[in-house]
Amino acid sequence: MFLEPHFKGQRSGWIEVICGSMFSGKTEELIRRLKRAKIANQKVEIFKPKVDKRYDDANVVSHDANSILSTPIEHSSKLLLLTEGVNVVGIDEAQFFDMDLPENVQKLALRGLRIIIAGLDMDFKGRPFGPMPNLLAIAEYITKVHAICPHCGNLATHSYRLTDEGDTVVLGEKDRYEPRCRTCYHMGNILDLRVNNEKGEKKNK
Repeated sequence: MFLEPHFKGQRSGWIEVICGSMFSGKTEELIRRLKRAKIANQKVEIFKPKVDKRYDDANVVSHDANSILSTPIEHSSKLLLLTEGVNVVGIDEAQFFDMDLPENVQKLALRGLRIIIAGLDMDFKGRPFGPMPNLLAIAEYITKVHAICPHCGNLATHSYRLTDEGDTVVLGEKDRYEPRCRTCYHMGNILDLRVNNEKGEKKNK
């Protein structure tokens, strides 16, 4: 479990990144850290990309339905304008933000703010996603969380898309994605056929 660092006399803030596949608990961990900061009487502001409206227009909501009020923004430059007097900044679904996000959160950290960021490290093709690689490179603290592969029970690191949509950004939940380990992810369509056959056999019984 991540424990908040305490640096005596530190003059700058720092950046924490929580990454992993879909359904791995990234947002859950983000909410946990932000709630702890609030308990410590720190002023907290949470932001998410305006494009993410899966559960709620304003709240950051985890897959387990835990939520915390946030401010949807279109561009990361807004962070510099909306964080006056803030101690801790939370950012969810960072992979959907613009490529200026790493530069802007660095500016906030230099102001002395603690920045906590959650996002997918890879897209559905297994490639580094949006600004996440650069955020991982500049972060002082990185936490990689894992889901469980439903096919073999091993740790899942990939987000496998169940539909044939080709766009990189396709919002969805368990109707479109499932977590998979490296091996099951690369087995791809072979597993899809096996699952569909098993479903067909159950219906026929």
